[in-house]
Amino acid sequence: MSAFHNQTLLLVEDDEVFSRVMLRALQQRSYTVVQASSKSEAEAEIEAQPLDFAILDLNLGGETSLDLIKPLLAANPGMRILVLTGYASIATAVEAIKLGAHNYLAKPADADEILSALLSEESISDSPIGESGKMEPMSVRRLEWEHIQKVLKENDGNISATARQLKMHRRTLQRKLQKKPVAK
Repeated sequence: MSAFHNQTLLLVEDDEVFSRVMLRALQQRSYTVVQASSKSEAEAEIEAQPLDFAILDLNLGGETSLDLIKPLLAANPGMRILVLTGYASIATAVEAIKLGAHNYLAKPADADEILSALLSEESISDSPIGESGKMEPMSVRRLEWEHIQKVLKENDGNISATARQLKMHRRTLQRKLQKKPVAK
């Protein structure tokens, strides 16, 4: 990991406490850290200076940070980008990787786990592939979560439209979305 030190890392995170903790941890590991708490702040930082790495919180106050991947890669095609989220789903992980993110990690995660995922030569740390190399079966609750995420993405994040399509009350859907997804 030492080959990557003294390089600039963009941290896009709207949770102030988590952002402060990560900032300190990354600086202690000799990274120059630039912070942004919104998409617009991140876009300004992308234009303002050369960046080597980016850690993006997927959900920025209702906005998705996935829209930042393209401009980040345009500014530095070799940049490593890690997408962090408290609501991991296969659909968003696949979308992040298709857009050019290097890896995807579910919160909670500490600085070492985050750097490991960012610097890893392997992609997608939360893949549903087991030790045998075969797809592990998902629980019914996890399948439901994945289906909700897929339909929500198809409706561009519109909860009312997603609830109608799933034939579910909007409040029920909101409650399901507020829960953390089950691991498998």
